[in-house]
Amino acid sequence: MNASDRSLHRRFVSNPAHGLARRSIDLAVAGAALIVFAPLMLLIAGALLLEGGGSILFAQTRMGAGGQPFRMYKFRKFGVNCGSQGLALTVVGDSRMTTVGRFLAATKFDELPQLWNVLKGEMAIVGPRPESMAFADCFRGGLEAVLQYKPGLLGPTQVVFRHEAHFFPRSADPILFYREVMFPAKARLDLSYYPQRTIVSDIVWMARGVLAVVGWVPSQPIDV
Repeated sequence: MNASDRSLHRRFVSNPAHGLARRSIDLAVAGAALIVFAPLMLLIAGALLLEGGGSILFAQTRMGAGGQPFRMYKFRKFGVNCGSQGLALTVVGDSRMTTVGRFLAATKFDELPQLWNVLKGEMAIVGPRPESMAFADCFRGGLEAVLQYKPGLLGPTQVVFRHEAHFFPRSADPILFYREVMFPAKARLDLSYYPQRTIVSDIVWMARGVLAVVGWVPSQPIDV
């Protein structure tokens, strides 16, 4: 895409009608998914209550569009007494994870409550993964441009880094490795896609996101 094409594309995606169409798709997909997955979500809630009681949801402040904070929801994967202790990342063999939590991590079903964030307008179905406030300082050197896009449930980084914990070398400090390697890699992948996205390409990534959940993950980023 040359400079002229990029300029035309930016004007198109900033059009209010385009934004309304994208929001309408988000509402339709999130609403339908909540209906379809309601029985599964009830089963997960029941399993979490039976396993250890306490809250079934985990809420954490994340960075939204424009760097504005919002409360993002997940099904709880860690023990009820973990609180906010420990790493700001989930690593392979994380001892904080419960039996149900390991199932949720493997299937990504812990992300289902974020459909509520989509309905509220804090997230989109397709968008950059919302980052933890612990890594807010990583948005620098041009990578802060990611923050102009509404965060999402699915997208290129969520698919390519489907098994993110397995990318961390055992000998490396996970926080340092995330800051110096993983975060920049994900941000650059986002910035290669979102400035030239289309509604059609977003729908393609929705399909790829579903495929990633069931086990298909591309070996490298794919242009759309």
